[in-house]
Amino acid sequence: MLVLTVGAAHPWQDHELSFGEESYWAQLADGGDVFYADAATTRTLRRDVVVLVVNDNHSERVAAAARKALERAAKLLVVCGETDTVAPLFA
Repeated sequence: MLVLTVGAAHPWQDHELSFGEESYWAQLADGGDVFYADAATTRTLRRDVVVLVVNDNHSERVAAAARKALERAAKLLVVCGETDTVAPLFA
């Protein structure tokens, strides 16, 4: 599973980054655990299940994150956020 955040980083992402960038990104390659990342990352990220956490209301950033999340979800995309912010993106 891949969890992408649009606003502030997920606390677990901050925790994993505390061990260093190399260790953090190695987890992505391993693919054995939930991976947390900023939705704006330019790295290639793809998982069967993607959770997009919309914890920011800047419409341009949210729209770009939604497009990326759709591309990165092989089977299922779950979107969490305020209905007024998220619903128009998928209407």
